[in-house]
Amino acid sequence: MQPSSMQSWFMAIRPRTLPAAIGPLLIGNMLAIGLEQFSLLIAFTSMLCAVLLQISVNLANDYFDFKNGIDTEERIGPIRVTQSGILAPSSVRNAMISCLITSLLVGSLLIVHGGWPIAILAVASILGALCYSGGPYPLASHGLGEIAAFVFFGLVAVVGSYYLQAGTTTMTAWLLGCAIGFFNAAIMLVNNTRDISTDTKAGKNTLAVRIGEAQAKVLYQSFVYLPFGIIIAGFLLGALEGLPVLLSGASLIIARNLSREFHNNSGEALNPILGQTAKLTMIFSVLFSVGLYFSLS
Repeated sequence: MQPSSMQSWFMAIRPRTLPAAIGPLLIGNMLAIGLEQFSLLIAFTSMLCAVLLQISVNLANDYFDFKNGIDTEERIGPIRVTQSGILAPSSVRNAMISCLITSLLVGSLLIVHGGWPIAILAVASILGALCYSGGPYPLASHGLGEIAAFVFFGLVAVVGSYYLQAGTTTMTAWLLGCAIGFFNAAIMLVNNTRDISTDTKAGKNTLAVRIGEAQAKVLYQSFVYLPFGIIIAGFLLGALEGLPVLLSGASLIIARNLSREFHNNSGEALNPILGQTAKLTMIFSVLFSVGLYFSLS
């Protein structure tokens, strides 16, 4: 049964991945919520911009992987609307361009507010969205997808959103940027590990293809456990307070379960773990933000 137009676009934007964009912006803004100059408008605008960029990345991945012959009938991941013929390639491409333009228009308020550092981050983020799957040197096809996720949906998102509110950065923001970055790199690693077989055939040399499934499983464990080591180190260094660390640390239980499931499964069975890892990012972010809020009360 052919999905409706709304269902098709819902599939195209991949809502399960959006927590990866919202989580780091939530933490970055919550770090600054106690500041006199804190702006709810800037906070909501930065989150909207991040979501638009995430959708742009998803659409670009759908479009370019089809055009480059990476997504084929052998695909074992969730349905891709371009490869499956649900949406025309030109429609997906146009939607991607529209999302990028909209993110730039929305982000113009952030650029005016934050100045040239935010302008540089905006340009870099748009280029990153396009170059992840497209361009002459697609990052995802050269083993750089996880690094891109760590940088843009970790460091840039957390530190950038805090800078927008505070006009400066702190060790706390950088530590949390690293923590969230590792979670989002884990999401990317799940996706690439699942697709090792088809990516190898298509010549897409992701990190998982390069290191093999066994090492990818070890790396996933590192990615989902390292954030907890970072926040503990931040607490010991005096950069993070006890309540946020304690509350977010509760999500270690989820990380442990996901690590076990990822180790014991392969191929199509990894699909549920993709969305669950994105949820881990959001749960960690919400728990840490709640701890921050009550610490300021």
